[in-house]
Amino acid sequence: MGGKPELLSRMAAGDGHGENSSYFDGWKAYDENPFDLHHNRGGVIQMGLAENQLSLDLIEEWSKNHPEASICTAEGASQFKRIANFQDYHGLPEFRQAMAQFMGQVRGWKATFDPDRVVMSGGATGAQETLAFCLANPGEAFLVPTPYYPGFDRDCCWRSGIKLLPIECHSSNDFRLTKEALVTAYERARSDGIVVKGILITNPSNPLGTTTDRATLAMLATFATEHRVHLICDEIYAGSVFVKPEFVSIAEVIEHDVPGADRDLIHIAYSLSKDFGLPGFRVGIVYSFNDAVVACARKMSSFGLVSSQTQHFLAKMLGDEEFMAMFLRESAARLAARNERFTAGLREVGIGCLRSNAGLFSWMDLRGMLRGEKTAEAELELWRVIVRKVKLNVSPGTSFHCREPGWFRVCHANMDDETMEVALDRIRVFVRQHQRQQAKAQRWAAKGQLHLSLQRHAGIASQYHALSSPMAALLSPRSPLVHAAS
Repeated sequence: MGGKPELLSRMAAGDGHGENSSYFDGWKAYDENPFDLHHNRGGVIQMGLAENQLSLDLIEEWSKNHPEASICTAEGASQFKRIANFQDYHGLPEFRQAMAQFMGQVRGWKATFDPDRVVMSGGATGAQETLAFCLANPGEAFLVPTPYYPGFDRDCCWRSGIKLLPIECHSSNDFRLTKEALVTAYERARSDGIVVKGILITNPSNPLGTTTDRATLAMLATFATEHRVHLICDEIYAGSVFVKPEFVSIAEVIEHDVPGADRDLIHIAYSLSKDFGLPGFRVGIVYSFNDAVVACARKMSSFGLVSSQTQHFLAKMLGDEEFMAMFLRESAARLAARNERFTAGLREVGIGCLRSNAGLFSWMDLRGMLRGEKTAEAELELWRVIVRKVKLNVSPGTSFHCREPGWFRVCHANMDDETMEVALDRIRVFVRQHQRQQAKAQRWAAKGQLHLSLQRHAGIASQYHALSSPMAALLSPRSPLVHAAS
């Protein structure tokens, strides 16, 4: 009765945002002591942020060559009033047209996209929250293959109140999603009384850096249709595939492979944050084949509009088909080179990564470096050493809901070549130090076994009182051999 009233809502005061995760803790360590090549070489290197900084120079060059794309230049000022006053939350028609065209281009022109289905949001975070709001009620659930992006717990659940339930995938088949695993997760949720409203996948995968094959996508579309659940495909790394197999979009699959799929259940989230390295532009896209979802999402977009100035600039750039083709080719080549250099550097000290063909990161296997039992706590213990001592902000697999301790996501496209080499050197020094300590411990263990063996023989020899024999002298506590082992 006499207690002070709560000043904040339960949602605002709670921890639903997920910032207590080790995924975000690593970011805090970086923020407190950021690495700088020239001013703080002893700082923490940020390897927990999936950004593509390898091809920003191409966009910078394009913007210099096209000053008319900005309303803040003499060449573009004639559009200033129109753009500055525009506030229709449908978005600039030319922006939606250019975005639809580019979404087709980045998918190899194998699927077509309708500009009238392009809905804006404040980045991919806003796109995922919008879809969660439109598709599920509080307490209902999406099924998500593990490992998955930690931010989904915030994006999908924090304000919408829905749940994410894991579909367990395993390293034994490179974490590929199987129908058996999907059915198991679906039936478990139903037996627990939880309503499953959708399946959420990332393709290409974050954190695995792998693409989902056509057969799996067809299986998912068929399952969604048969069970009347939604299929949400996060395709924000669609333009970051750098080697075969090529990317296959769910839009292509329902157009060509599963024409009988219920399109009202299919939805795509996209963004320019990853493929272009433009997270600051806050451009997220909801693309739904469901008219009601498009209508609702468009109403919600008023909470996270993309500025009309940004839309204007991107309409010009995305509409430049020749530049986009060149950008995608060059970005893929640079991502491939960076991935190969980084993984080759790890192989020098015997560290492997899951074979990947997309994304801005590697799924690094440090299971052999865990101390004692291979548990989540052992993984976090190793992670704390890497962050605090090696000073690399890598992300532990447990933060991605991976059930197999010892995997880490390492981002390497968000830095220049020299910084990456510093990071590689730190990893190699750390691993070699661990290997030396392990070898030393094994030698001591072997010596300890020899010592115990000799003690047992000495005990047997003493029973026969043969102290004057040569063997007795060898087994004596004063024997140089035994002394060296003690």
